[in-house]
Amino acid sequence: MSQSIMLVDGMALLFRAYYGSVFGGSVRRTKAGLPVNAVYGFVRYLFDAVRTYNPTHVACCWDLGSRTFRTEQFPQYKANRPEAPDDMLPQFDLVKEVVESMGVPNIGVPGFEADDCIGTLARKFGEEMDVLIFTGDHDLLQLVSDRVRVMMLKKGFGNYIVYDAELLLSEKGVTPAQMIDLKGLIGDSSDNYPGVKGVGDKTAVKLLAEFGSIDGILNNLERTPASVRTKIEADLDMLHLCRELATIRCDVPLECSLDECRWTPDAETVRQKFEELEFRSLMKEIV
Repeated sequence: MSQSIMLVDGMALLFRAYYGSVFGGSVRRTKAGLPVNAVYGFVRYLFDAVRTYNPTHVACCWDLGSRTFRTEQFPQYKANRPEAPDDMLPQFDLVKEVVESMGVPNIGVPGFEADDCIGTLARKFGEEMDVLIFTGDHDLLQLVSDRVRVMMLKKGFGNYIVYDAELLLSEKGVTPAQMIDLKGLIGDSSDNYPGVKGVGDKTAVKLLAEFGSIDGILNNLERTPASVRTKIEADLDMLHLCRELATIRCDVPLECSLDECRWTPDAETVRQKFEELEFRSLMKEIV
């Protein structure tokens, strides 16, 4: 059987699970009152993805706090994010305990985001096997390559779209590398960086299709419409900064061997953790 690794974007999955469940109006709790709705949903998502795509290896990457090299470069980076709901707070540690009980490594490096850890592992393991990145975050589409695909959570449970370079180009009109330049040009409202004021998605995609990259655009500014040229020249420093903020680092100093990631959960260890959290309906899914 050919080997493959699934790299899980932990926070993206956990928040998706949390908001998917509170939308129904109630928060799942243990008898002692501990909120576990996000963790429960996270496990359901993970089990379904593993069942659907059958990876031989799994690793889970996490953000560690809000201070990273990006906030050093641009203090407003992600400053628009609301505080996590109170019900989420105890679940951040809890979900890592559950991941650990499955024998899956929890990976996070202070000063870097989960995206950077995923990028680093995708580059490392992509040299020897297929990599599937499991997320809801479009930023990670820049990592798509011959060996790396990005599996995006869509609305509804068990609903995915898997991006390779061909689908990315047909759906968004850009290559994986151009995803970075696209964000540099238009910014990212969810990450709170502006890009070039007045340049929208359609204009940016058109410019990238014609000139290939931000560097290509800047080398041919005289060939761009006067209104676009004026906007880019007025925001040149911000353009370069936003491109940098959008770039996922693939050189994070982290230790993670392939052996640690092998998907071979011990049923008894997982069962004990599920009993503790009162996940009775998930017991039957333990592999």
